[in-house]
Amino acid sequence: METTATPTVQELTTSECWQLLREALLGRLAVVLDGRPDIFPVNHAVDRGTLVFRTDSGTKLLGAVGQSVAFEVDGYDDRSGAAWSVVVKGHAHEVRQLHDVLDTAGLELYPWQEGRKPRFVRIEAEQVSGRRFLRTARRPDTGSAAYAGRHAAHE
Repeated sequence: METTATPTVQELTTSECWQLLREALLGRLAVVLDGRPDIFPVNHAVDRGTLVFRTDSGTKLLGAVGQSVAFEVDGYDDRSGAAWSVVVKGHAHEVRQLHDVLDTAGLELYPWQEGRKPRFVRIEAEQVSGRRFLRTARRPDTGSAAYAGRHAAHE
């Protein structure tokens, strides 16, 4: 009897990647500033094959604008045990032309953190890749009292 093994990692199509990017609430922007990597959690919007996020002046803007960046989203379905990850690599620029600012301001893109976020940054995707895989083992809920109690004895 012949069995077919389920692949442990499935490469996602570009279309699947963009759909997951649209559905994700939060992503991580990776930049290099002064020769050192940094990562920022940001909410984002997909706009005509690009990613857009809002920010204020500061490290995130300085590290992104005019630079190559990476952006990552991930998630999982606890019922199926399937996890996924999507990475976009591209070039970031600040949205500055009036017609582009007006178009971008129309996106449903509201900062989660209080404060002014008047600057829009667009990531032009050069490479989009993603993977889906089945989780083989589940970690205990590290926030649960049972987990904390079991591990406190080992410290």
